[in-house]
Parts: sequence; structure tokens; C-alpha cells
Amino acid sequence: MFRSEYADVPALELPIHEAVLGRAAEFGDAPALIDGTDGTTLSYEQVDRFHRRIAAALAEAGVRKGDVLALHSPNTIAFPTAFHAATRAGACVTTVHPLATPEEFAKQLKDSAARWIVTVSPLLQAARRAAELAGGIEEIFVCDSAPGHRSLIDMLASTAPEPDVRIDPAEDVAALPYSSGTTGIPKGVMLTHRQIATNLAQLEPAITAGPGERILAVLPFFHIYGLTALMNAPLRQGATVVVLPRFDLETFLAAIQNHRITGLYVAPPIVLALAKHPLVAQYDLSSLKYVLSAAAPLDAQLAAACSRRLGLPPVGQAYGMTELSPGTHVVPLDSMHRAPAGTVGRLIAGTEMRIVSLDDPGKDLGTGEPGQILIRGPQVMKGYLGRPDATAEMIDPEGWLHTGDVGHVDEDGWLFVVDRVKELIKYKGFQVAPAELEALLLTHPGIADAAVIGVPGDQGTEIPRAYVVRQPESDELSEGEVMMYVAERVAPYKRIRQVTFIDAVPRAASGKILRRQLREHS
Repeated sequence: MFRSEYADVPALELPIHEAVLGRAAEFGDAPALIDGTDGTTLSYEQVDRFHRRIAAALAEAGVRKGDVLALHSPNTIAFPTAFHAATRAGACVTTVHPLATPEEFAKQLKDSAARWIVTVSPLLQAARRAAELAGGIEEIFVCDSAPGHRSLIDMLASTAPEPDVRIDPAEDVAALPYSSGTTGIPKGVMLTHRQIATNLAQLEPAITAGPGERILAVLPFFHIYGLTALMNAPLRQGATVVVLPRFDLETFLAAIQNHRITGLYVAPPIVLALAKHPLVAQYDLSSLKYVLSAAAPLDAQLAAACSRRLGLPPVGQAYGMTELSPGTHVVPLDSMHRAPAGTVGRLIAGTEMRIVSLDDPGKDLGTGEPGQILIRGPQVMKGYLGRPDATAEMIDPEGWLHTGDVGHVDEDGWLFVVDRVKELIKYKGFQVAPAELEALLLTHPGIADAAVIGVPGDQGTEIPRAYVVRQPESDELSEGEVMMYVAERVAPYKRIRQVTFIDAVPRAASGKILRRQLREHS
């Protein structure tokens, strides 16, 4: 068993809004949230006051403890206020992908038994249709303004008493994100107030972001990575969060330059852009102190290319999953120079890990031996909503969560993630990791992006198929050239056997490759 080197963190027995905004009065007029596109700024005092007034208005509208409120919005400076107002009113917040179709949205509304929706006017049509399909929705609120709908802005004038809801942090669910569905049907992940709040405390010894720091929030708040690393963690510590609604490279680079961003939390596709795109050279990014990537595997060579170009310490990584609130490992900010290339970090405070054999799950492995990663700690989810069998399959009777990821640990406790158990390609008895081949493909100057999956081959085996996005100037790149490039650099059993050229690799908002979509069209 592997244990964190950090001292244990006592469970944070607080509602999430208190855990995050409990020091708002202390930070006072310091900027908490800045709209990265128009500069609109909310101070800590305003965020605290606004979320309390909106909570009062929600309670007056009928929101009660145990209700589920669907928050359906891109990143805006209103998102944190809406989230914490809802939890203060006693609701559980299920976060919804802003680009979900009405049918997808309706499935989530039904599954979560949501009664309320908070959205933005550009998404109102989809929200209304989803509410019709799902049924049971009491009211749709908007963050901005729209005829016939109550606005959070109008709610700031509420004179209703602030709700005094008794919350049991250990049992009451604060957030209900849906797992990304990269390998199956999305499931509601029940995360209690204590689990999310404690995970913030667990991360603090390794990742500090206090007053004066400026974090750029471009990854979506509706995803647990964005909710924790980009929204709640900086606000808990008094940093400033500069908010962008979506990733556009020019807007992103301009925001770093104009708002003097100090820390970037990103996913691998953004690291790829920072490492390779010519636009990067046109902006002053000298305010940056570090870049940290998570949500999907990041190749060590790509990370090194990014850090060299930006003149920064090596790009750090973190590891976790929605079911873990989400963090378990991170490269500490003070260790980025000495962390080995390719590691996703060390165990954060209060977390235990086992690496077990893929062939014999009861057998624990030592350093250097790859196996499935198991995690135990206070951040392990309460379970999947309404799916006790799936919960029992994920969390064993001793409290170990089976991540489905394959990794190994070195002698100094650094974890290296190889791939997903279910995504490993079984070629003639050998196991081939798609992530390794994807990283190699990205080193080809003519390849802009790539994904690899296993497809049925002869004699009941699987073969690696690459889906490749050509660079704009590389129209002539052929299937044979791609296969030869890989063949010259890997063992024979790892060779790419088929290549399909596509316009874009399908990805979740977190940056994870949606291999399921590729399989459906293979």
C-alpha cells in the first residue's frame, strides 16, 4: 500500500459554500471573479453578498433541502454565485454540459429528478425543450435576462430572509456531476459537501493559489476538474479567477497577457496549442509562473516542448476522476523542476493507493510494476445515483475505489498512468496502450491531433487503428507514412495497422478523447 507523505488532513465538516466563501469578508474588496472578455469584476464581498441574496430568493421560490437544481451554463462570473446560492438554499447541483442536446439534457434531468434549472438566455430554447421532455421542472431561471423568466440579477434585490438550512456535510450531496461517458452511459456521481470540501483541503499543501495570484478559468466549471481547480480552490484561498466562456486560442492568449495570469490549469489539447501554434509567439505570457495539466494523459515530450517554449518550469500534471471529487495526485508547485518526466504526481494528503495485478486483482504490486490503480480516502464518492450495482462494482467493501486506470509507481512515490484498463488494446497476447501511440503520433510535424483505438483483427485479436488530423500544410500525408513513422519507433506488436484521416478528434469538454464515438463509427 502506498500512502501520502503529507500529514493527514482532517475531514472538512462544512457545507461547500462555507468551505469556499468562509473567508470572503477577510478578502473583502479584492477581485474574486473577472470576466475575461469584457472585464466585469466581482469582489469577494460582492460574491458573498450576491450568493446569499440569490439563496434567499431561491428559497422564497420554493427550493428546499434535497431538491436538485440543474446548472446549465458556460463559464461566466455568475456560475460560482449560482452554484453556491443553490447549495446554501439546501439544493444539490447537477451540472449540465452547455452543448448538451435537449434530449441529452432531459435524460440528466429525469435521472437526477431535478426540479429547477438555472441557464443563460442563449441556451434557453434547449433548456425549455429539455424541461418539456423530462417533466417535473418547477421553474427555469436565467443568469442574465429573458422575457418570462426570473433572473438571478433581479434576485439580488430579494428581501426574503436568508435560508437557514441544516446541512449534514457527511451525508448531504452537494454536487451531482455526470461521469463523462467515455466508456459507457453517463452516471450521476454523488459528491457530498464533506467530500468536495475535504478534497480542497487535501490539495492545498501541494497547490497554493492565494491573494495576488490570477488563475485563468477556461476549462468548464460544469466538469469536476473546472469546478474544483478553477472555481472553488482559488476562491477558497483568495486568488482571482479570470473567466472565459470557451477556449479560443487568441482570446485565451490575450487574457493571459492582459490580465497578467500567473497560473494555468489546462488539458492536453491546450498544452499542444501552447507548444506548437505560431500565434503563441505574438503574446506576452511572461506573467505565467506554472502550467498544470490534467483530465487526460499528457505526453512527456509534449510537456517539455511547451515548457521550453514558454520558458517555464516543466508542465506539471495532476490525476483524479469525477468519482474522487476529483483529486488524488498532483505534481506540487515547488517540485515541478525535480519531478520525473511524464509523472502525474504524488499522493495528496490523506490518500492511500494500491496497484493491483491486471491478471490477479487480489495481488498487490510493488514499485515499477504496472497494474490497476486503487484509491482510498475521504474524497471517494458516496456512490452513483440510483445505481447500487455500479457503485459496488466501483468501490469494494474495504472502501477501495477501482479506477480502471493502469499505472506504476517509482521508488520516490511518483505515479505514472499508462492507460485505461478497458482501453488497452490486446494484440496477440500483448497489451498496447493507446496513449503511448497517440503521444508518438503527435511528435510528427504533419500531425495536428491523433487518437488510437483497438478494432477487431484476424484470429480474434485487436489491432491499433489511428485517427489522424493533418496539419493544414500537410495535405499529402499518407496512411503509409503514418504507419512507417510509428513502426520505426516502437516494438513490432505496437505498430499502427490502420489509419483513418479525420477533421477533428472527438473530445469531452475536459479534453478526454471520446473513444466510444470513434468505436461507433469504426
